[in-house]
Amino acid sequence: MKYGMNLLLWNGEVTDALMPTCEALKEIGYDGVELPMFNLDLDYAALGKRLDSIGLGRTAVTIRGEDDNPISPDAKVRAKGVELTKKTLDCCAAAGVETLVGPYHSALGKFSGAGPTDDEWKWGVDSMREVAEHAGKVGVRLGVEALNRFECYLLNTHADSARFVRDVDHPACGIMYDTFHSNIEEKNIADAVNAGGDKLFHIHISENDRSTPGEGIVRWDDNFNAIAESGYDGWLVIEAFGLALPEIAAATMIWRRMYKDELTLAANGLKFMKSEIEKRKS
Repeated sequence: MKYGMNLLLWNGEVTDALMPTCEALKEIGYDGVELPMFNLDLDYAALGKRLDSIGLGRTAVTIRGEDDNPISPDAKVRAKGVELTKKTLDCCAAAGVETLVGPYHSALGKFSGAGPTDDEWKWGVDSMREVAEHAGKVGVRLGVEALNRFECYLLNTHADSARFVRDVDHPACGIMYDTFHSNIEEKNIADAVNAGGDKLFHIHISENDRSTPGEGIVRWDDNFNAIAESGYDGWLVIEAFGLALPEIAAATMIWRRMYKDELTLAANGLKFMKSEIEKRKS
């Protein structure tokens, strides 16, 4: 297993100012970091070299919005979404990122008042297939993320995302499992973890309050039992949010500090993940 920390806890983009934090995460024991991929004008090749020098692997996360919604009825809006995700994949390749995760299947926070239509599903699949073809060319995998019903309406369960990627039907396209969204939407944790089968490419470890994993009410035994039994042996990445960046705090509905400081959260979260995996080794 490889252990990572999502840098959104600190900032929405990774610049030189975050390098001391990355060095501290390496010292704590992390194998890698998850890069926010929102600003596509950064020098990602240089960033990748800097993280190589620290000894940290990389995954990345991005989103799509209303103006670049891959399931919009407007073909021009859908095309913009595809092109921006392709450009993000180019940045990932430059930075040495293994997997790009996130809800880039549809617009975050935009709702129609109903579930997805047949047309929206088809538009989403067609858009993602085009993205997946580019991902295969640049050597980056896709980890499509289901979100709870308060954040999107296309993919709300891991069965949804598994069906979606199987409709996309491309070897570069898989799903991401997330303990936070699972805690809200799923009836059975084992079924949710196993929904993707060989298409499970990535896992986010996230507490019910988006704070330190292991200190809330997520059904952690169920989650780690299912992860161990599934045979998954990839990245476990902590996704936690705080108050460091106002726009991220607003988007994630975080109004109060729920941890001592960011590096303490990272250290305690890593210890928790490793201890849970160690317990289940045969």
